[in-house]
Amino acid sequence: MQDSKPNSLVIYNTLSRSKEPFEAINPPFVGMYVCGPTVYSDVHLGNSRTFISFDIIYRYLLHLGYKVRYVRNITDAGHLEGDNDEGDDKFAKRAKLEQLEPMEIVQKYTVGFHNVLRAFNTLPPSIEPTATGHILEQIEMIKEIIKNGYAYEVDGTIYFDVEKYSQEFNYGALTNRKLEDLLEGTRELDGQDEKRGRLDFALWIKAKPETLMKWPSPWGWGFPGWHIECSAMSSKYLGETFDIHGGGMDLQATHHTNEIAQSQACSNVDPVKYWVHTNMLTVNGVRMSKTAGNGFLPEELFTGNHRLLERGYSPMTVRFFMCQSHYRSTLDFSNEALQAAEKGYKRLMEAISKIDKIEPSDTSSVSIDEIKNNCYAAMNDDFNTPTLIAHLFDSVRVINSAIDKTETLTSDDIVALKTLMSTFVFEVLGLLDEADAGVGGEVIDGLMSLILDIRKSSREKKDWATSDLIRDQLQKLGVQVKDTKDGTEWRL
Repeated sequence: MQDSKPNSLVIYNTLSRSKEPFEAINPPFVGMYVCGPTVYSDVHLGNSRTFISFDIIYRYLLHLGYKVRYVRNITDAGHLEGDNDEGDDKFAKRAKLEQLEPMEIVQKYTVGFHNVLRAFNTLPPSIEPTATGHILEQIEMIKEIIKNGYAYEVDGTIYFDVEKYSQEFNYGALTNRKLEDLLEGTRELDGQDEKRGRLDFALWIKAKPETLMKWPSPWGWGFPGWHIECSAMSSKYLGETFDIHGGGMDLQATHHTNEIAQSQACSNVDPVKYWVHTNMLTVNGVRMSKTAGNGFLPEELFTGNHRLLERGYSPMTVRFFMCQSHYRSTLDFSNEALQAAEKGYKRLMEAISKIDKIEPSDTSSVSIDEIKNNCYAAMNDDFNTPTLIAHLFDSVRVINSAIDKTETLTSDDIVALKTLMSTFVFEVLGLLDEADAGVGGEVIDGLMSLILDIRKSSREKKDWATSDLIRDQLQKLGVQVKDTKDGTEWRL
């Protein structure tokens, strides 16, 4: 740790339901695992918020001097429609619907996921393992759980024995619920269900003859359950116990609870020191969901092609908007809120561009060190980005006042102010100045590639209304799109 960077970081731990001082297990190394997307459909905005939040956590830990191994998985197998180990595999269902091979579906939506995160300027993880690439590790873990007496086989399917596990461990620790309460909220077995207990879940599922994605195992041909993949991959790359595990709060009750159970049943140790969860999104006060019809895909936000949007908003506007709310707080989308964020983002970037125009004085009337310490204090308080942004706007006020010569700064303070803004705006919050990104900028290229792919898909489906809308909206933003025999060209 560098002495110039105050480091008294505290993190809210879902497991203890309190803020705890951050102490790495093996400093300066930090192991962080975040549940990645299930790539059978487009990444939605709720996923994006989670990955942006952990991108900021990753960036700040790196800034503090930690060597972070950030693992974010890709779920490309074993994800059934129902929560009770029943229904069709979602990848196979999508593959049949689109008349593609399952791995074509995986590739298609993985590329789309990466394009979205590139537009949001997130750093890539250290390792991005896939479930299908770690079948052997999952089988070996299941064998160990069976050996330890916490799982059983029924006709080629392996189930985790929750009630047996609960005799030695607290199954509901992450959600602070007792086993009796969990059982009350679960349907009775109907006599035809092959599971022994109502809360038991599948570690390995016997393949049906028509199953597209299946692998050989000691129990016959089948595929892994959804939960086992994360336990197997996190332990392989981060060890039996590691520092931070994260994801959306919707994963707490089932997926992460079962991850803890699997890992403890296998190795008899707590797998994670700090559990970190992001909160949900709402739209005009109503929870965002497909059924409510108020969900946004990121590209819909960028283009404005959604009935609830007045117009499109740039990726950095959306990222800045997300930073204005703490990752554990509900985030409410509205046109008014997005437009206010857009104004705030532009004001921040304009102020940064004016720092070099400040005329130095012999004395300073402002303490830049105080602002800097306030910025660190905000991030050290469970990554409190809204408070950090409030302190950054203290710097904006100082910049504007120094330009107007109602405040004075020395040459050293001007350099310190420029470093401060660069550190927290660009390095920690991960924002970019879109005005200076340049025509060949990687983010703009990635974003335009994403938008033009959407337009191409619309044209192939003869959806001329959407195709023309995208072209016209880009035109309003100063982007000219031209269709040629060799493809589509664009320029500012």
